[in-house]
Amino acid sequence: MAAPDLKRRAPVPWVAMYHSVSDCSDDPYRITVTPERLEKQLTWLRRRGLRGVSMAELLAARARGEGRDLVGLTFDDGYADFLTGALPVLRRQGCNATLFVLPGRLGGDNAWDPLGPRKPLLTADGIRRAAGEGVEIGSHGLTHVDLTRAEDSTLKAETIESRTALAELLGTEVDGFCYPYGTVDRRAVDAVGEAGYSYACAIDPGPLNGPHALPRVHVGQDDHTVRLFLKYRLHRLRRRPVEGLR
Repeated sequence: MAAPDLKRRAPVPWVAMYHSVSDCSDDPYRITVTPERLEKQLTWLRRRGLRGVSMAELLAARARGEGRDLVGLTFDDGYADFLTGALPVLRRQGCNATLFVLPGRLGGDNAWDPLGPRKPLLTADGIRRAAGEGVEIGSHGLTHVDLTRAEDSTLKAETIESRTALAELLGTEVDGFCYPYGTVDRRAVDAVGEAGYSYACAIDPGPLNGPHALPRVHVGQDDHTVRLFLKYRLHRLRRRPVEGLR
C-alpha cells in the first residue's frame, strides 16, 4: 500500500477577509470593522503565536513547507480608509496584507452596494502609496461584478484587463485575484488561471477549492476573542487541503 501523501493533508492556510476599516455605525452588509477592533483582532493573533501577512508571503512559505504560524490578511474592494484605518494598525502589529482593488473604479465608490453609505475607493496614487508601504496589490476585477453571471467579453475584461491595468499602474506583475462577492464556478476559475494569476481568493469554493479558489473566513466587527477562536478552528477542520501547499 502506498504511503499517504502527507503534504496534501496539511491544514489549509487560514485567510481572513476584511473590507472597510472605519466607523461601522451604518453598516448593513457587516463589512466594516473599526481600527480599534482590528487592533484587538491582530493582537489576538500575535498572542497565539500567529502573524498576519500578505497572500504572496503566506503562499510562498507554505509552498516551502513552512509558514504554519502565518495567517493571510486580505482587504477587498480597495477602500480609501485602508490607508488611514488599516495600514497604521498593521504597522503597529508588525503585520502585512494583500489589498484587492478595482482599477476600473479608481477614486470612485462602492456603487455596487444598494444599501448603506457611499464609501470612497482608493485613487491610483493611493494604491501606489499602499504598494510603496509593502502591501501586496491584487485584482478584484475591474468593476466588481459577479463573474459567474458575466458574459464572455465581460469575464475577460474583469480578469485580463484588470491585471494589465494594475501592472501598468504599479510597474510590476500582479499575481493575485479575488472574486467579487466570493462567488465562483468552473468557468470563472478557468478564466482567472488563463489570465495569468498565480492564485485567487474566494470564500467557500467547495469542490473548486485550489490555488485559484482559496477559501477565506469573513472577519467582522462582532468577532471578538471567542468568535475568532471558533472561526480559526472550524476553518482548519472544515476546509479541504489545497494541493501544492504543505
